Amino acid sequence: MNLFSLISFVVIVACVWIFAYSRAKGVDTSGSEGFFMGGRSLTALPIAGSIIMTNLSTEQIVGQNGQSYHAGMEVMAWEVTAAIAIVALAVIFLPKYFKYGINTVSDFIEIRYDTVTKRIISILFIVTYMISFLPVVLYSGSLVFNKIFHIDELLGIRPIVAIILVALIIGVIGILYLLIGGLSLSANSDTVYGVGLLICGLLIPILGVMKLGDGNFIGGVDYIVDHTPWLLNSVGAIDSAIVPWPTLITGMLFNNLYFWCTNQMIVQKALSGKNLAEAQKGTFIVGLFKVFGALFLVFPGIVARNIFGDALMSNPDNAYPYLVTEVLPQALFGVFAAVIFGAILSSFAGALNATATLFSLDFYKPVINKQADDKQIARAGKIVTIIVGVISVVVAPFISFAPAGLYQFVQEFNGLYNMPLLVIILFAFYSKKATAIAAKSTIAIHIVLYALSKVFLKDIHFLYVLSLLFFLDILIMLAISKWKPDGNFVLESFDTKVDIKPWRYTKVVSVVLVVIVILTYVAFSPIGLASLQ
Repeated sequence: MNLFSLISFVVIVACVWIFAYSRAKGVDTSGSEGFFMGGRSLTALPIAGSIIMTNLSTEQIVGQNGQSYHAGMEVMAWEVTAAIAIVALAVIFLPKYFKYGINTVSDFIEIRYDTVTKRIISILFIVTYMISFLPVVLYSGSLVFNKIFHIDELLGIRPIVAIILVALIIGVIGILYLLIGGLSLSANSDTVYGVGLLICGLLIPILGVMKLGDGNFIGGVDYIVDHTPWLLNSVGAIDSAIVPWPTLITGMLFNNLYFWCTNQMIVQKALSGKNLAEAQKGTFIVGLFKVFGALFLVFPGIVARNIFGDALMSNPDNAYPYLVTEVLPQALFGVFAAVIFGAILSSFAGALNATATLFSLDFYKPVINKQADDKQIARAGKIVTIIVGVISVVVAPFISFAPAGLYQFVQEFNGLYNMPLLVIILFAFYSKKATAIAAKSTIAIHIVLYALSKVFLKDIHFLYVLSLLFFLDILIMLAISKWKPDGNFVLESFDTKVDIKPWRYTKVVSVVLVVIVILTYVAFSPIGLASLQ
């Protein structure tokens, strides 16, 4: 990364901020609706950009390409199958959420069950974001940023110092984004970075394939098909360590439904839409992005395998950084660095905003200061944003000292509550007899069973474990609701805050997106481009 790259990086980051600020300055962030929900003014593109960039992390880009370098296209399940859950979000979950006029997923839990259940879920969300997401995304993102762009060499400092410096800069900018413009400024920024990531992300494998074909793209594709056809197979073995094929319709599906349909960090962006139709359009854009995202989140690893052979097998996570250095022109390093920087920034700001929203609306207003007005709630959210943001920046470098086992535990922390949350929300939708005591019991029993699974089922793929726990949680919910009935739940009035008329093309686009997912799997299968080894 030379001086020109550094200057272009700074200019791009500054221009994105100016653009996002100009688009967001019309939103009043002095109140809670403006600060937390973007004034419920977001249209499809900002919604899509915000969700995509909150979900996408640099560790994901490097890690999944590292896995595909070793195992091939079966890794794409994490991206492509997410589109099915996103269709469910648009068609099933969002219409119900918008009908209730909620700000948080836990608000819906309170309406359907009770306040205690709501606060249990809120605490689990907040703890998860503070422990297993914010510091990790800062550390891992800064680590990857330094690995790709060699900030330590550029500044003549030790790698850990470079990582701390990058984490500090991202943390400060992320906090300022939210303090100055709230969710609206962050979402508009994410839109620009999302477009940049799509262009630059696709450029890397295109240049790599052309290198394999001596300047000819079609020739490069033929080279990959001829030399590593087995890597193009997306169907993992039944005992695969990456994604066993039976889990595609069980554990993977359930995990995706939790993440895309009930996770506050994701759902909040859609709930900020100016109406249901815009939120649905935005989520469909996300679904399309997830399918084609495999082309730069997974496929580059296969390109790297063909360029470098087995040389990186001892550390596959180097595949993507090495590929970028190999094929990307020096003139574009600053542009690519800005896009990667934006990916880390967006993930950090998205989770930070969700944390502040949950604390302010679920604890500050109803517990700490019951008389707080709208501006006081927003002010509390800004204070929480600063406190949690600073803690994350301080803690991030210490992630490097965590033992591998602890780090893995942190990464799988969501398993403590993801399945019961999904189950109790599905029961809230479709059962009038589900009770609050059943919801709380399901969460408690699940946590115990999940903890035991980490001891007694540690050699079984966690997606198989989630599959089993999902069905056990359903049985627990059914049994306790029947054992301790509490009448039928009926809600007479709804607090709809925006137009809840669905987008007229919702069903058509849903079918098209599902078909694209199926065709993608057919293309990357033994009856398509791949062949079994």
